[in-house]
Amino acid sequence: MKGNIFIKRYVMACAIAIVITLVGVICMSTLPIEQYPNIAPPTVRVSTSYTGADANTIMKSVIQPLEENINGVPGMTYITSSASSSGDVSIQVFFEQGTDPDIAAVNVQNRVSRATALLPSEVTKVGVQVMKQQSNILHIGALKSVDGKYDADFIANYIDINIRPRLMRITGVGDVLALGNTYALRIWLKPDVMAQYGLEPNDVFASISGQSFVAATGSLGEQSENAYQYTMEYKGTLKTVEEFNDIVLRTNDGGHLLHLSDVADVEIGAVSYNFTSNIDGKPGTIYMVFQAPGANATEVNARINKLYEELKPTMPAGLEFEILETSDDFLFAAIHNVVETLVIAIILVILVVYFFLQSFKATVIPSISIIVSLLGTFAIVSLAGFSLNILTLFALVLAIGTVVDDAIVVVEAVMAKLEGGVSNPREATRQAMSDVSVAVISCTLVFMAVFIPVAFMPGTSGSFFTQFGVTLASSVGLSCISALTLCPALCAIMMRYSKDEK
Repeated sequence: MKGNIFIKRYVMACAIAIVITLVGVICMSTLPIEQYPNIAPPTVRVSTSYTGADANTIMKSVIQPLEENINGVPGMTYITSSASSSGDVSIQVFFEQGTDPDIAAVNVQNRVSRATALLPSEVTKVGVQVMKQQSNILHIGALKSVDGKYDADFIANYIDINIRPRLMRITGVGDVLALGNTYALRIWLKPDVMAQYGLEPNDVFASISGQSFVAATGSLGEQSENAYQYTMEYKGTLKTVEEFNDIVLRTNDGGHLLHLSDVADVEIGAVSYNFTSNIDGKPGTIYMVFQAPGANATEVNARINKLYEELKPTMPAGLEFEILETSDDFLFAAIHNVVETLVIAIILVILVVYFFLQSFKATVIPSISIIVSLLGTFAIVSLAGFSLNILTLFALVLAIGTVVDDAIVVVEAVMAKLEGGVSNPREATRQAMSDVSVAVISCTLVFMAVFIPVAFMPGTSGSFFTQFGVTLASSVGLSCISALTLCPALCAIMMRYSKDEK
């Protein structure tokens, strides 16, 4: 009966170790991979444009009303603003570490809505965009014309229409920023000709607005006795260069028409001329893909590469993707070095244990405990919402020499009982555990007490070191569980002391 109880305990201890190991392996394969923890404070970006205005005018008429209303939003730490001579406006609102970025964006959007009535009409027509700022660049790629057939504007427009939407639909992609100039209809006014006709830019704007618009024209025959009713359609905004050239600016008494083409050059150009890029001497456009919070960088990069293969057969001849940089480049190199150090440390620890214990069986038991403790740590890392990064891996490297201590104490205690004359391995294990259990638990708690307080450190530094401390403390805690459950079971099953055993 007593033997059956021991067997049940051994089976339960082994089952617990197997479950911990399997859960750890599953969590390890699903953990997001990144170089460092995300310690950047949540940031919300407010952007708009005031075309034609100088930086001083933008500061007074756009940035000042927005800042006055945004200032004091819950959780905000500070705010920065910038205005360019080209009319671009950018306001960045930084929040306390731990603030939900979605809630922060909603709060900023509500504050921006208050200031809308105070902004110039040209700004409200363009709109004020509020979005979460993504700081982790996942992928930097380019699309180039290998034969020079297409110019940079065509490539940028192709990215905006065909590639960017597909990239945005990839799980784990937060945003895509193309550093190029998409197509737009540009009207270049001739000031000298306009002066001869007594025209001002506002006269041209008014004529364009009055002849290029969308309108609901209603229905024909709605209240008549006719059997049919027709909904009238209006062609809406003008779309071609010829249609804009034919816009009438003025008529005189003689019936002469002054068209837009008389005072301006109308052409298909670019929305802006802020970027110029060449890839290997060929026309091209660079774009950056930003990582969504919590995404697995390696998996997202793999999905992006798969998308490239799907897009290549449908692309115009002569266009080719060029991968300039990905987060995998340094990430794999850094993690490879850490993993290499981790494997070397495990091998060295096993060799040292064998050197001191001089027993193969006695060495196998701490080695298994190391593997169970380290793999089980990945489960706790996953539950804590951490990622697989250099800090967590570095914590595992330091933990190797610690997680083996509890198992060595148990094995040495059992060996001492066997050498002292206890012939039954089960009885030797029972006596040894009654002697060292309290010591193992006490040492583990003392060690964990050193690193657990790190998890409560506030601010950016706290976020940076929390993952390191919790990972290290978790591995030590699991080593204690393994030493109290798995190691005694393995000792009772495997260890048979002999004077000739080496």
